[in-house]
Amino acid sequence: MSIPEVPQAEKFASDHSIESAFVIGASRAMRGLDRVLRELAGSEMPVLVMAEPGAGKRRTAEYIHRLSERHGQLFLVLTAAELTRDACDWDQVRQRFFTAGTIYLDEIGILNLESQRSLLALLGQLDDDANPPESARLICGTAKDLEVEVREGRFLEELHYQVSRLSLRLPPLRQRKEDIPHLLAFFLQRYAAELHCPVPSLSAETQQLFSEYSWPGNLKELEEAARVIVTMGDEALAMGGLRSLLTKSERHNGRRVSLKEAAKAASREAEKELILRVLTRTRWNRRRAAEELQISYKALLYKLKQIGYGELGGAS
Repeated sequence: MSIPEVPQAEKFASDHSIESAFVIGASRAMRGLDRVLRELAGSEMPVLVMAEPGAGKRRTAEYIHRLSERHGQLFLVLTAAELTRDACDWDQVRQRFFTAGTIYLDEIGILNLESQRSLLALLGQLDDDANPPESARLICGTAKDLEVEVREGRFLEELHYQVSRLSLRLPPLRQRKEDIPHLLAFFLQRYAAELHCPVPSLSAETQQLFSEYSWPGNLKELEEAARVIVTMGDEALAMGGLRSLLTKSERHNGRRVSLKEAAKAASREAEKELILRVLTRTRWNRRRAAEELQISYKALLYKLKQIGYGELGGAS
């Protein structure tokens, strides 16, 4: 795998939108998706977007909105957590349907049955209004198989019918690995632009690791890895933490690595490498190293103890 130059990465986002980078690709799994999304954008019917966590459900919904005639109106996101609260104001939820062009309901599959009934009643009210103002189009996302949920009595069949008039299944990142170089280049470019720094070039080793990794966290995990690399400003330091976490994830049958955990691990590894570099340069004169690192001598001793070098001698 080789990381393309920025102009090649931009072919995934000719309109420079993050949404198009998430949902468009050259892989077989993504081929033709743009045509399907444009067809969905031309309809007013509800859409159900099915995909694993992190695979781009919300970005896909936003992309459909941007392609539709509603693109000049608001795109609002509702979460299942908002609708399952005891204090949920369904009149307020109803009002949102008259202030937005598109409403995306994230992870509808985790709504409890009571909230499902309330949502079904709301959708029925919107359909039954005698002289209704134009209401928002509903797009729902789910990582759960709603047909299974219906069969097992955890999801209302009528609500499933209402929200899945049109449906779309997004492939996980492991099924579209040909897109990884371009997606990675896009994310590196995006965060480099935000931080006003050069776009980093990645080593062949890092590129191979990214190509072989299964990405259980999908696009969100890839995006976060790119963010860590750009933020750290040094690929070797950033990958010191990321490499161990990605390998650990593979050993645990694809257990998704926490994005915060990845960033913290990269930061710890980067700090360790920096301290050891400065100590080597100062011939392990710890007072000089502390001055160069702009921390107190006591803080340096504490950090050395944390990384297993607390008992080593050296000039003070």
